[in-house]
Amino acid sequence: MTVTRPVAGRRAIEVLLQTELKKAPGRRLVLVDAVWDPAEKDSEFTVTVGGERRRVVVSDQHSPLGVADAWHRHLAGGTPQDDRVLVVTGTVAPDQLGLDLRAHAVSKHPLPVDRAEIVVQLFGATDLDPRMLGEHWLLDALLQAEPLDGWPRVGAVLTRDRAVRALLGARLGLGDPASDTLDLDADTLFAWTRTPAGPSLYEALPKDERDGLAKWLTRAVGPAAPTLLTLAAEGRGSDALPLGVLASAALGSQTAEAAGFALGTLFGPALASFDTLRPFADAATGVLTRWIAQAEGTAASGPVRSRVLAVLERADRLAADARLTDLVRGDRLLPSGYLGRLRTLAACLGSRGDGAPAVAESALRDLGAHQLAALHAESTETARTAVRLMRWLAAEPAPFATVGQAVQEHLSSSGWADLAIGVLAEGDVWRDASVGEAYRQLIGAARERRAALDARFADLLASWSDTARQQANGGALLIEDVLAKAAAPLAQGGGRPLILVLDGMSADVAVRIAGELDGRAWTEIVPVAAKGAQPRRQAAVSMLPSVTRVSRASLLCGRPSEGGQAAERTGFTAFWRKRHRGAHLFHKGGYEGPPGHRLAPELVQTLASDDVVAVVVNTIDDALADGREGTSGRWGLADIGKLPDLLNAARDYGRPVVLVSDHGHVIDRTERGHLPAEVTGVRGARWRTGDPGDGEVALAGPRVLTDGKRIIAAWRDDLRYTARQAGYHGGASLAEVTVPVITLVPSEGAVPSGWALLPPESTEPTWWKASETAEVRPVPEETAVQVARVPAEPQKQETAGAAPLSLGWRTVQSAPYRTQLDFVRGAPKAKAVAAALDALDAAGGKLSPGAVAAAAQAATGTSQRNPARFATMLERLLNIDGYPVLQLVESGRTVQLDRALLKQQFPSTEGPA
Repeated sequence: MTVTRPVAGRRAIEVLLQTELKKAPGRRLVLVDAVWDPAEKDSEFTVTVGGERRRVVVSDQHSPLGVADAWHRHLAGGTPQDDRVLVVTGTVAPDQLGLDLRAHAVSKHPLPVDRAEIVVQLFGATDLDPRMLGEHWLLDALLQAEPLDGWPRVGAVLTRDRAVRALLGARLGLGDPASDTLDLDADTLFAWTRTPAGPSLYEALPKDERDGLAKWLTRAVGPAAPTLLTLAAEGRGSDALPLGVLASAALGSQTAEAAGFALGTLFGPALASFDTLRPFADAATGVLTRWIAQAEGTAASGPVRSRVLAVLERADRLAADARLTDLVRGDRLLPSGYLGRLRTLAACLGSRGDGAPAVAESALRDLGAHQLAALHAESTETARTAVRLMRWLAAEPAPFATVGQAVQEHLSSSGWADLAIGVLAEGDVWRDASVGEAYRQLIGAARERRAALDARFADLLASWSDTARQQANGGALLIEDVLAKAAAPLAQGGGRPLILVLDGMSADVAVRIAGELDGRAWTEIVPVAAKGAQPRRQAAVSMLPSVTRVSRASLLCGRPSEGGQAAERTGFTAFWRKRHRGAHLFHKGGYEGPPGHRLAPELVQTLASDDVVAVVVNTIDDALADGREGTSGRWGLADIGKLPDLLNAARDYGRPVVLVSDHGHVIDRTERGHLPAEVTGVRGARWRTGDPGDGEVALAGPRVLTDGKRIIAAWRDDLRYTARQAGYHGGASLAEVTVPVITLVPSEGAVPSGWALLPPESTEPTWWKASETAEVRPVPEETAVQVARVPAEPQKQETAGAAPLSLGWRTVQSAPYRTQLDFVRGAPKAKAVAAALDALDAAGGKLSPGAVAAAAQAATGTSQRNPARFATMLERLLNIDGYPVLQLVESGRTVQLDRALLKQQFPSTEGPA
């Protein structure tokens, strides 16, 4: 009968010697009842025993003569002082060894190799989980895989789970071998398959060890583990997650059965049965969904996002290789599914019928429902902007009968269309030809509409400019009156406005910058509107031609003027001296700080004073003239040099800000090779002398500040007279002549008298707001600024047949609300609270603090001069015992109402609202 002896490796021999040699000092022969592991490369090594290093030689013998010969050669090869130890392993039975030989051995008989006992010692335990005694694969693996610094010390008993967790960390890099716990789930295991070495380490393990770990991992992780580990064993571990995603897409398709054969080919032996495919696919998609949620909160180039896209792009390539692309085209996770939905949307953009926008909206919602919509945020936003522009084209343009109405309408609507055109002009990040062509055609249609508006405006401008002056402005805000009507009112009562002149800022740039301002830092305000009118941003008319030398000089001097920086500085100082205020004007080179300073110390000192300050920022105008555009093709807050620093400094010193331009600009969107018009009398890129031709208008009168008081200006945006640049100004288009005026106060400050809040909701045109990818309750347009029909007060409603009370009035009439008033000092009036709640309710539960305060102001006629403080007061009133009925979310940018919780906390006796 053949006896199978255990296999002993170096580590087992080391532990055995460290234990036994202490009992027999001076002995040089150790007989071991085991065979030497053939995988061990070194049969000679050193072991430390009792603080002394002993040289060890291992000899594997299979006959009694061989054992005796090895011992004699060991003795003959040494010296009397030699303490080398001979360890003899092999298959020789103990009773075949002579007594004389055994007399020289430690313990005088072959020592058994008890792997379990050795493992216990290695972990510093006193006992072993009984389940491990029969698992030789686990004991051998623990002996072979011991880290250089040893296994971690454990308690009295080494449990099987603790041992396997330690082995997983040492062998596969799954967790830390020294950790007492291992949070092992599908996320961890699938993430491990994406590491450079993880799957290959598993592939290199002995088969019995792989099988043992697979059984344990299946119990710990779930049914997805066997398929995943089989793929790893086959060297395809990195494809486990892409294959799982692809399997989920195929199983979810309408032709799942047809995909079965292709999936079987892709998975190969890893697919034990189709019954195991569903749990594996579900686990994979669950992991990717969680990764996507993490990636949505990271930067566009974040590692989590890159990891997600790498997996999904690989899944798409596998689908293409298996000819599954058509079957999984509608999947909500694969990039090909996102691109397919994007192409579907693009195909809708060319329609112009009555129902065309609704079809595009449906396609946009479908795109937004894809799980990669947020990860491809730029592409999704570009698509959303395309639908917005389509909606603008479908709506009738607002009529304007005067120049003042035209520039106001441009800032409120068609300027947003210019912004949308700029977004689409950059193209889509997918670089798909069909999508790009759809965007190009949509841009063309929008430019045609814009050209019609510019033609109408040019006619009005020509007749108006004949007589327009400060004393007869025809209802328009003139650029030379901006200081008097926007800055001077802010300077009353010791106010210290900062006037930021962004040279060349057009309406599309202005609305984008204003939209990027942090609502926690700045509140936009406008002059109080006439009764029955809605507050709107101010828009002025530039001087003619719309160039810096006349428009900026007129703006800063407060009267029609022409000149350079010296004339501007003199005129600016004189304007404020008449109002008994000191004033300082900083031009390019005067406000930029030296090394180590964000801003010039002289400017900072001036901002700390009581004087009025103005700064001219030339970033836009200079970049257009030099042939450069913003990095994204559009100007945002961060693209304009020092603008964030100037705004921060103004806020630090409590200064209101007037953000204004001297003129706008048009972007050159013509094809390369488009030449300047062959005309005479050229004086600038967009204006000249002579007679008007196609796309031009003759302008004359007191607003034309040239020698002859008459010019020819281009209104068509593709017309220029000079060499190609990134953009131009000087013409008669709405984009060039409209001067945006954005007025801001620090959010923690009060709204000045004579001014009203302008909530962010009221700045976007209706056609812009309508393109939302989620189904939401419709927001009445009036709730953004005011409540058009404020519910009557209770005593006026308590008549026969009166309409039921609104949610807001039910709340302020309830007993819990009246109790809360005793605990909140200086609470707003009931009418203000009711109006705010009704506005939130009508808007679906979310509005900006400014919109909430504006609704209260519209109801009471009393200005809520600090929106954030008003929202905080509502929180104190409504959040009984800390329950979040109303709260500021999104870092204070949004007021959120929980309607159900409001009704629960403030029950009304009037019945349901």
